[in-house]
Amino acid sequence: MSASTASISVHSARTGTTQLVVGVADVQVTNVADARLITYALGSCLGIAVHDAVAGVGGLLHVMLPTGTIDPAKMQAKPAMFVDSGVPLLFKECYKLGAKKERMIVKVAGGAHAGASEEGDRFQIGKRNMLALRKLLWKNGVLVHADDTGGIQTSRTMWLDVRSGAVSLKINGVESQL
Repeated sequence: MSASTASISVHSARTGTTQLVVGVADVQVTNVADARLITYALGSCLGIAVHDAVAGVGGLLHVMLPTGTIDPAKMQAKPAMFVDSGVPLLFKECYKLGAKKERMIVKVAGGAHAGASEEGDRFQIGKRNMLALRKLLWKNGVLVHADDTGGIQTSRTMWLDVRSGAVSLKINGVESQL
């Protein structure tokens, strides 16, 4: 799978501060210590940040849907769109830069309800995204270390500082650490 097909950008060590924006259905992985990975407008989508402090590797994935099995062509063309193809891609790209699964810290944000209430969210994409993620990680012996998920129509901005591994959120103008 080529880098352009996979919708992934990998940035290896260099100097200078770098801000890498992760779009919807996108993934960024880097070992640039001064890098900051950021994604915007996490509603029902999930932002999945991973960090290996020993390797100095961080990655951020912005997934839209739980599974791509309903559209295999789209899943192949845009694997970062789906939990079931995007998460393995995120981890594999981190491994290429020296990360190890057993050292990776996983933090997640998003997964909000799309309706005015949980009952009004007919498709429950946010909830299904989080369930798919937890199931996939559990099958692979990985835990979510921290999350800020759910809520009703909550839009979150999420960023990962690669040097420290700190994950921050901005929700309704208020910043916090995850």
